[in-house]
Amino acid sequence: MSGDLPLAGLTILAIEQYGAGPFGTQHLADLGANVIKIENPKDGGDVGRFVGPHFFGDQNSHFYQAFNRNKKSMCLDLKSAQGQETLRTVAKQVDAVFNNLRGDLPVKLGVTYEQLSVVNPKIVCAHLSAYGREGSRAAWPGYDYLMQAEAGYLSLTGEPAGPPARFGLSIIDLMTGTTAALALVSAVLGARATGRGRDIDVSLYDVAMHNLAYVATWYMNGGHETARLPRSAHPSLVPSQLYRTADGWVFIMCNKEKFWPILVQEMGLPELADHPQFGSFALRLKNKEKVDEVLESRLMQRTTQQWMLQFEGKVPAAPVYDVAQALDNPFFLERQGVVHAQGDNGQTYFGVASPIRCPGVRLPDQAAPALGADTQAVLEAAGLTDKQIQFLRENKVV
Repeated sequence: MSGDLPLAGLTILAIEQYGAGPFGTQHLADLGANVIKIENPKDGGDVGRFVGPHFFGDQNSHFYQAFNRNKKSMCLDLKSAQGQETLRTVAKQVDAVFNNLRGDLPVKLGVTYEQLSVVNPKIVCAHLSAYGREGSRAAWPGYDYLMQAEAGYLSLTGEPAGPPARFGLSIIDLMTGTTAALALVSAVLGARATGRGRDIDVSLYDVAMHNLAYVATWYMNGGHETARLPRSAHPSLVPSQLYRTADGWVFIMCNKEKFWPILVQEMGLPELADHPQFGSFALRLKNKEKVDEVLESRLMQRTTQQWMLQFEGKVPAAPVYDVAQALDNPFFLERQGVVHAQGDNGQTYFGVASPIRCPGVRLPDQAAPALGADTQAVLEAAGLTDKQIQFLRENKVV
C-alpha cells in the first residue's frame, strides 16, 4: 500500500509542536511521507500532548491525536552539542527538515539550510513561524487568534451590532499548516530537479493577510472597506445569507443568476422569478430588505429538513448544524470522512480523514506515536551503533 501513495519515499524531520506545524505535516504523513517528529525528551515532547481538556492517557491528549496521525517520534535534545551532531547525522538521509519555531530560533537550533547543507546539499529547510524569520517581529511569539485580530478577521465576523468575533476554529493555524505543506513539497520538487535545497518560509501573519484575497483587492484598488452584514450576508449577491426556518436556520447561496428562478419555483413563488424588483442581482441588492422579508416569511412555514429535501441538488443551500450534527451527518459518513486510527496499544482513535483522496489507494491509519517510540529505529537507520546510541541515552540526549 505505502509504495502507491503519492509521497512514498519522502522523509521529513519535523521539529514541531502544538497545532499549525503538526497539522501541515499530518497532510504529508497521510499521503505516505515518512514524518519523524523530533521531540525534546527533557520537557515531555510536543506540548500538544498535554493540551486538554480531553485525554486518552498520560501524554496522549485528544488534541495531540488530532494532529499527529501516521508519524514517528524520535527523542532528541537539540540544545546539546551531541544532539546537534546527531541531527546532522540523521539529516544526511532526509529530504527536508520542517519546524514551526519562533522566527529567531531555527538558526539557534541548527535547522537552517546554511547549517545543514554542509551534510546534505539537497535538503529543504521549511520554516513556519508567527511573523517570519526576518524583520522587527522575528523574535515575537504569536498565535492564531492574534493574527485574526490584526488581519481584520474579527471586524468581518459576527453581527454588525455585536462585538468583534473570531472564527470558531483556529483557521489561521490550519491554513498556515496547509500552506507550509505545499511550500515544503514544492521546494523538495525543486531540489530534486536541481540538486540544491533551500530555506522556505511561511508565517501565520502572512497567511492571515493573504487570505483577505478579494477583500484586500477591493480596498487596495478602490478604497472599499468591507464591513459585517446581518445574517452573514454576501456583500453584493442576493440572496446569499442565513434565513430562519420553522425550527432553525438554512444558508441559501444563489450566487449565479440561474439559481434565483429555481429557488422561487421550489419555494412555490414562481411569480418572483421575473418580478420587476427582483429580476437581477442589481435589483435584488437594491431591494434586499424586501427580498429577505418575502423569502423568510415563506421559509418559516417549514422545517430546515423539509426545505433541504425540497432544494436538494437544485438550489445551493445548506442546513446550519452544530459540530455534533455535522459529524453525525450521513453524507459525512458516505464520504468516508471518519478515519479509525490504530494505536500500538490496540486502541482505536477516531479522527477526520484526509480531504485528499487517492482513488484505488487506501491511506495509512496509524495513530499518533508515543513519545520517542521510534528513536532507536531512526538512529539505527542513520548508521549509529548500539554503543553510540547507548551513549546518547546515558547522557539524556535521546
